[in-house]
Formats: sequence, structure tokens, C-alpha cells
Amino acid sequence: MAETSQQRGAAHSHEADHDSNVERPSKRARIALDGQAVPSTKSENSDDDWEEEVSIPAQKAEPRASDLYLDTINRQVLDFDFEKVCSVSTSNINIYGCLVCGKYFQGRGRNSYAYAHSIHDDHHVFINLVTTKVYVLPDGYHVSDPSLQDISFVLSPKFTPGAIQAISSGLYLSRPSYDLSHKPYLQGYVGLNNIKHNDHMNVIIHSLLHVAPLRDALLLSEYHGKESELVKRFAALAKKIWNPRLFKSQVSPHEFLQEVNRVSGGKFRLEQQGDPVEFLGWLLNNLHKDLGGSKKKNSSIIFRTFQGELRVETQQVVVRPESENNEKPHFDIDRDIKASVSPFLFLAVDLPPPPLFQDAVEKNIIPQVNIHSVLAKYDGRTTQESLGNLRRYKCQKLPLFIILHFKRFMKNAFVEEKNPTIVNFPLRGLDFKDYIDAPPSNESTLYDLIANITLESVAGTTRDKENTMWKVHLRAGGAGVDSEKWFMIQDLIVEETRKEMIFLGETVLQIWERRSSVKSSNGGRP
Repeated sequence: MAETSQQRGAAHSHEADHDSNVERPSKRARIALDGQAVPSTKSENSDDDWEEEVSIPAQKAEPRASDLYLDTINRQVLDFDFEKVCSVSTSNINIYGCLVCGKYFQGRGRNSYAYAHSIHDDHHVFINLVTTKVYVLPDGYHVSDPSLQDISFVLSPKFTPGAIQAISSGLYLSRPSYDLSHKPYLQGYVGLNNIKHNDHMNVIIHSLLHVAPLRDALLLSEYHGKESELVKRFAALAKKIWNPRLFKSQVSPHEFLQEVNRVSGGKFRLEQQGDPVEFLGWLLNNLHKDLGGSKKKNSSIIFRTFQGELRVETQQVVVRPESENNEKPHFDIDRDIKASVSPFLFLAVDLPPPPLFQDAVEKNIIPQVNIHSVLAKYDGRTTQESLGNLRRYKCQKLPLFIILHFKRFMKNAFVEEKNPTIVNFPLRGLDFKDYIDAPPSNESTLYDLIANITLESVAGTTRDKENTMWKVHLRAGGAGVDSEKWFMIQDLIVEETRKEMIFLGETVLQIWERRSSVKSSNGGRP
């Protein structure tokens, strides 16, 4: 028996020497088949044991503890467009997103909803929606892995001056982006979800985010201070629309529009169709105020981009006995003329009234008008009569971007009427020199179109708000270059369109960009 014991001892000693030469298994291999931990003489949670494992030089690529659950991440269900509130407590404080199912939970401590979710549903990887740091729960350790960078970039995109320069040069036209489904899309030209009846706000969002100075300021912004929530969410929406690494080739403006609803006191709501012109005026003024703007010129990026000056001359109408019945009132230079200069963010353009009767041959003819004939309102000679006063207008200073509003809707005693007149306009080279007092020698008066907002509704002259659909035409690439393209965006529909089709809609809003002096001196070529 003594000999047998000695032989066993020698055998155990030989096996121990053999095991010492074998590579040490990873930490996960120490779990038995029944799920219970194998007894060990040293605590696995002690600092000494952790240091010992880290300091061992790995002969082969071993799975780290932080890598154990990364394969459970499901990028297809991740959607960071909605308001960041806990799905249980509806709180917006310290919110984490589950990277396995996409739900939002509050906190990551032992008594938190995220901690309970990790135990009950066996989902272990969470991301902080503010800091973009990733944690494994219930263990609670931080994970830093290069494979998670795409998720962080979708949650909080970061843009560099080099990326802005690439956008400005139109490089995205030759290099489309791809989503998780390998569907190609152009950054900046993605569909916006129409949650209920918010298409009138979607077209304004798209139009403003293609105005280069405002777009660049929002993409380069890092708002973490006292800026208003409206500005922060608008900047976040801009970064998502221009994100070249989206998981889905569409963006939901839900988070931004929820803040719009709150700030406007319910005036602009998701579930109610509205007027894009009213929303544009409200948004520009609120962004100007929240970005530190005042009544002074150039006090914000909004004023530096869109604000111009208009001279208004007013004279009271006097009816003379000797005047004929059909004689129109006109300015009398012998009487007082009140002149005032006021700033503007967009110019309102009146359309001629449509014919009362249908054409005998054509049955139903749609009136057309040239844009210069309606812009004659601002030539300083054309007069308008209103409330016993004559007025005439002329621009004193033209802004970098001109917003034109074509007034299609008029209210009478019974109903709100729609004017179906079609406006013919050029896509490039609209000259405003006849509408400004003294054209500056160092600035061009030629403007190129970048955005055109139109409406689609039922036939007739009565406005039907609920059945009105809004869409926007956007220019991609520089004006006049060979690679210039135009896209029509209506909610989630994004289609390239022919230039000849842009004039056919009932235009309500347009944004025109002033040419640089280099372009204008070369006949419009960059």
C-alpha cells in the first residue's frame, strides 16, 4: 500500500508539472458545466488576482472579460432618434441604452432599472446616452473597444473642419454612404420620418440644414453649457442628417419636434398640419434669441446669414375732385413721404389673382407668371395701396441668403383661398440689382437657388390644410458645376429629379444663395 501511495504521489506531481507548462486558460474557462464556480484558493474579485491575470504575457489572443458580451449587440434594433427617457420611469436623468434590445433605462447601480434589466433579460451591454461610454452590467465595468466606435458615432456624430470642407466641395456625390442593409444614400439627403402631420416642419428642417453657414456652425458645435435645449436638439438633428455612417438611411426628427412643441406652447404639433412659413419665422427668431442674438446687426449666425434691410416709403392717399374714376393713386412728390428702413429675414412676394372664369378653349388653364414680374414689388417704383396709404419698397442691403415667400393663401369672409399660379424662375443667376438702391461693387447681385418648397393638395382654389402634402427640392453639389444634381424629398421619399420638373409645383418658399465674386466674374462658373 505504501508503494502504491508513493506511485500516486509521483503521478500527481508529474501531472502538476505538465499543467504548469500548458498555457493558462482564460477566465471564462473556469466555469463548471453546472454553472457553479470551481473552488479556488484565491478570490477572483481580489485586486491581486486581477493584476496577476493582466500581467501574464499572452501567447495567443485571449478573449478579454470586456469582450464576453459584445457579440450580443444587435445594431439592427438601435435607434437613438427618440427622446432619451427611461422606458420604465419616464425620467430623462442618467439614461442608458441597452445595445441588445434598444430600450432605454435609467441608471446602472444595483437599484436601477438598467441593472434589473441586465439580470432579468440577460442583456448585459449598455451605453450612456450622454457620454457614449459603454458598460457591462451587472458587473458594472467600463468597456473600451474599437468595434463600438460606429455605435458611438451614430449616437453622437463628430465633425472636423476637414469633413466640413468635403461636404462643401460636394465630395459626397461621388462617394455615397451605405447603411446596415447595404443601401446607398447621400449624407444630408435622407428621409425624415413623418410621425403624424409634421411634413410642413420637415421641409423647413431640410432647407435650413442646406444653408452652408448655418449647417457648418451646427455640425462643428459642441453644446454642453447653458445653450437652450432647442439649439442642442437642432444641432443634434443636423449631425444625424449629415452623418455618413448611419445604421438606417432615414432620420426621425421626433426629439427636436417634441422640444418645438414645448417651446411654442403647442402651436406647432406633430399631429396637426400647419404652415411652413409660420414655422420658419418662429424657428429663425427663436434660434437667433437662443444663440445670444439681439436687435443689433450680425449678432448671431441667423442675422449674419439671412438678415437684410428694406426701405419702406409711405404716403397718405388723397382723393382729388378732378381725378378720373379709373385713375390709380400715385406718389405725389409735393407732399410728405415717410421713409423708414427696417430689417427683414425673408421677403414676401404677392402673386397676381387667378382668373375668375375658366378659359373657353382650354377649359381649365393654370395661370403662369415670371418671377421678375412679382419681384417688381421691390423695385422702388411699384406702389401698393393699403389702409388709405401708398407704399413702395426697395432693398437697402441684400443678405447672403435670400428667403422668398410666395403668398398663396388669402382669407376672405367665408373661406381661405389658395392661389394656383405657377411661378417661372431660373435655377441659377437670378439678378437682384434692380431691387437694391446702390448695388455694392464688391458683392455680386446674382443668386442661385438651393431649396424650393412646394405643396400638393386637391384641385381647386380652396385651401385644404389636412390634405396638403409638402415637399422640398434641394440642390446637391455646387451651382453650375457638372456634378450638380437636384433631389426631391417628401418625408421618407428621396428621389433624384430633373431640373425641368422643379418649376411645375406650387412654390411657397425658396432660398437663394449669393454667388461669390469669383463665380460672378467667370459667368457663373466656379
